[in-house]
Amino acid sequence: MEKHYRPTEIKLHQASRFLDIAFDDGRHFSLPCEYLRVYSPSAETRGHTPEQAKLETGKEMVTILDLKPVGNYAVKIIFDDGHDSGLYDWKYLYNLGKFHDELWQAYLDKLAAIGYQRKEPELPPPRQA
Repeated sequence: MEKHYRPTEIKLHQASRFLDIAFDDGRHFSLPCEYLRVYSPSAETRGHTPEQAKLETGKEMVTILDLKPVGNYAVKIIFDDGHDSGLYDWKYLYNLGKFHDELWQAYLDKLAAIGYQRKEPELPPPRQA
């Protein structure tokens, strides 16, 4: 049977561009807004097949303007670049936290493959507890 994780706290830090999420299993993730934006679950970003996925660039300074709860299962994230589609359900957010290092490296590898140079913002690394 699949475990269903539920957040116990969600806190947005707009100045540092991080979203802190604590889950009911005791895990805590602090996820950068850029990471959440480039891994948006929307069809606009992910496509309908892996081949249709869009590689997002230029999102280093993106921040979250608002979080809108969707029932008891997800949150809609509204970014300052106008992106507001896609629902981040609890399992998706949990997995973004749990697999942050692998997913972030995969993103960096894709950027390197197209010769894109990220403009590193002054941010602390993501924290996990």
